[in-house]
This record gives sequence, C-alpha cells and structure tokens, in this order.
Amino acid sequence: MLLKNKLVQLCIALGLGLIVMLIPRPEGTKFEIIGDPDKRILTQVGGDFVIDDNGGQKTKGYVLRALNPGQPQATAKHLEEEAVRLGLTDARVVYVDGLSPTAKRFLATLAFLLFLFIFEPIPLEITAISIGVLLILTGVTDVKGAWAPYMHPVVVFIMCCLVYAIALEKAGLTQRLGQAIARKAGDSVIRFTFLLSVGLGYASGLFHDAAAAAIGIATMLPLMRAAGIKPYTKTAKFMMLSVAFACSAGGMITLVGGGRNMVSAAFLKEFTGMELTFFDWMKFAAPAGIITVPLAVTVLYFVYRPDRSFKLPKFDEKMGPWTALEKKTTAILVVAFGMWLTKGAHGLDYSIPGILAIAALVIAGVLEWEDIHKHLEWGTVLFIFGGGISLGLGMDASGAARYFANLFFPLFKGSGWLIMFIGVAVFGAIVTNAMANVAAAALILPIVIPLAQLEGVDPRVLALCLGMATSFALLLVIGCPPNAIAYSYRQFKSSDLTKAGLVATPVLLTALILVCALWWKLLGLV
Repeated sequence: MLLKNKLVQLCIALGLGLIVMLIPRPEGTKFEIIGDPDKRILTQVGGDFVIDDNGGQKTKGYVLRALNPGQPQATAKHLEEEAVRLGLTDARVVYVDGLSPTAKRFLATLAFLLFLFIFEPIPLEITAISIGVLLILTGVTDVKGAWAPYMHPVVVFIMCCLVYAIALEKAGLTQRLGQAIARKAGDSVIRFTFLLSVGLGYASGLFHDAAAAAIGIATMLPLMRAAGIKPYTKTAKFMMLSVAFACSAGGMITLVGGGRNMVSAAFLKEFTGMELTFFDWMKFAAPAGIITVPLAVTVLYFVYRPDRSFKLPKFDEKMGPWTALEKKTTAILVVAFGMWLTKGAHGLDYSIPGILAIAALVIAGVLEWEDIHKHLEWGTVLFIFGGGISLGLGMDASGAARYFANLFFPLFKGSGWLIMFIGVAVFGAIVTNAMANVAAAALILPIVIPLAQLEGVDPRVLALCLGMATSFALLLVIGCPPNAIAYSYRQFKSSDLTKAGLVATPVLLTALILVCALWWKLLGLV
C-alpha cells in the first residue's frame, strides 16, 4: 500500500510542516517588555500602545496593548526596533496573545515530528535525536539549549530506574515477585496483568511512576516469554501498556509520585501562600488515583482483547530462602528509594542517589558494567526521552505553549470552578504529551491561578487538577517516563500506544472529573 511506503510517509510529514508554515500567523495585540525597568520604550510608543494589566497575571516586565491592531506600528517588530534605537540591548519583546515567528516555526517542526512519532517511517531513536537538530536549524533554540536536555537530570533518573530493573532481574528478585503474583493469579495472564499493574500503579505513588514501571516490566517479561507471548501481539500490547498506564495514573496519589505534583504545590505556595502538604495532597488526590489505576488497565483490556488461551507456567514449589545477592540488591535499592522519598529534607536531585545506588550495585558485585552496557536501551533513555524534554523546552522557549494557554484559558472565565477544572484538565493532559509534565505544570499554573483568584475559585482546585491530569500523558512515547520505559523493550509500536491513549485519555479524564467533583464536595474544597 502506497501510504505504508516510508518515503511517502516522510513526504506527508514534511507536507504537514509546510501547511503549518502557510497558515497566517496571528500577531496579537499584547506584548510583554522585559529588561526595560524605566519603561523607556513606552515613552516612545505611547501613541500606539497603552499599559495593560494582563488580567492580573504576574509578569517579569510590563505589558503593552496595541491601540490600532493590524497597523505596522502595532507589532512586536516595531517595539523591537524602538528597543534597538534606544540602545536597550537587554530588552526583550515577548508575545502575550499572539504567535511569534519562532513559535510558528516550532509548530511546523512539531507537526512534522508528531507524524514521525506516531507512524514511525524511521526508527523512533533517529526521530528523537533529530529533534535537537531541527530546533537549532529552525532557530527555536541554540546548540546548548537543544542538546543539554538529552542529559537532563530526569533522563539520568530514568536511566537509573532501568538499571535497577536490570539488577533486580539479575539478582532474581523480579522472578520472586513474578512467581508470588502468579500463584495468586493462577495460570491466567489477564489476572496476572491486573494484579501486577494495579499493585505497582498504587505503589508508584510512593516511589515514583518511572521506578514502578521499570520494576513491573522487568517482572512481567520473563513470564511473558515463558507463556509464549510474542512481541507486537495484542496480548503483549495489553500487558506492557497496562503497567505503563497504571503507573502513570498512580503517580498522582501522593505528592512524591511525580515531579508534576511537587511543581504544582510549589507554584501554589509561591503565588498564593497556600500550602499542600504530603497528607493534604493524598487526602484530595488518592481517591481519583485509586479509581483510575484499575480503570486504565480495564480500558486497555477492551482496546486489545488479549488472548485468553495463553497460560502462565505453574509454580507449585516454593522459592528458597533469600540469597546474599537478593539481600544486597534489596538493601541498596531501599536506601535509594528512601533518599527519593526524603528529597524534601536533604534537597538532592533524584539523579544523585540514583547514580550512587548504581555505583553501590557495581561495588557490591550485583552488577558489572557489561550487564548495564548489554541490557540497557541507551537509545530510548538518551534519545527518546531526552528528545521529548528538548521538544518541551523548545515549546516553552518559542512561546508556542504560552500562546495556546493564553488563547485557551480566558474562554472559561466566569464559568465557575467545574468548567475551569475541565478546561485545565483537558489542556494539561493534551499539552503534557509534547512537553514534560513538570514543564506543563510550570507553564500553565502561573496563568490559571490568577484566573481562579479573580473568579473566586480556591486555587488549590486548579493546582491539584493540573498535577493529577498531567498524569494522563498517554498519547505519545515521549509523553512520560513509564511510556518510554515500556517502549524500550520493543513489545509494541508507538502507534499502538497512541491508539490506546486516544481511548484511555478521555475515559480517565472523565473519571477524574467525576471523582473530584463528588469527593471534593464532601471535603468542602468546592
């Protein structure tokens, strides 16, 4: 078929990018001036612009609104020319409600890349490493800005989680866990998948969704092989994606389940002085997580209809006592997880104890370098997830994310807390597929918290909403760590994840909205 030809698919991707470039660019009417504390630019353009309060939102500089939109003197270019004429070398003009030329080039690049990510005419690793090249060539960011994210602390953290999975498998702990669950599940592959995915989904609220996904998949794969389940079959897709989706949903349960939660709480405190403690977050968010974790697995069951004829091997004999290798591995990883849980006390980034634990595993004789080199999917860790972070930062730096946020959220002004909650949840769940959920939270909250205050809505509602909704980055492999970790084992295609995500995302968002509306009403939050 012609559409399956790789060259044709590349041409379609390029055509999508060109179409975006041909669409007229909205200039907008508001521009933020940064680096002009004395407002010298305003004194020169007072006849064409007036000061605007930007809806009460915090800004780094001051915002000007054009009096005569559409005129040559009512553009960002005119303001930039005035800054140059005044010798304001540090001054920047940022689009507020318009789309900058840089943002338009970014969106064209994004359209091109999204097609490649979904249909995979070339290996995903090549597409991902090309993100940095394209962002440089289109002028979205500089060389450092494009390549630094490929070794972002989050990338290092995910690498650590995958190495831990290698250690657990080598030590025999995944086999022990798998057999323990298999005894409860009997020979049913479906029951086993539900028990493992839901259990680790709930556990991801305690030791991060990426770590839970890595442990779950390392536990699942040997049993899949023993049952004769081949890669890319419906059963393999159901099993692998169940772990990824369940762990993503479970990350919302506590404050430490994902960086998005902590960023949401931090921005809430910075903007309002209101604090969401560990127990506050759990009180408000846990019921939604408890319901959406098994719901995610159920959705995947109906999407892929796994083959019930596959049977797990029987484990009648009890496993022997713990070996010295298992004990050493467990001790090291317990310390690492403990360091992650107490990050608020010691302040060390997750990547620091993560790398120290890998060093300890090697020193203790649990792992050798050859184990890591041979079994770690470097392409997935460095390229796919690193590329996703680079793309997200480019979206922020270009102004594209800010444009859509400013375009989208004012539509819900005056609509009450529930409509605003739905708007934030939907926008957050969609945009977090193209940028890290931490970045999505950092982008959206400064816009919606002032809107909530103006509308008399408790800001905690939107901070919680965003941290929870960005758990559903289920459309792209680069959307969140569990997706990338699951993909690294080559049991499904990128398009398989997108297919499942298109069904799961609206279902899980609906469940989130209903649960929060009822539970928060009982707690008096709304």
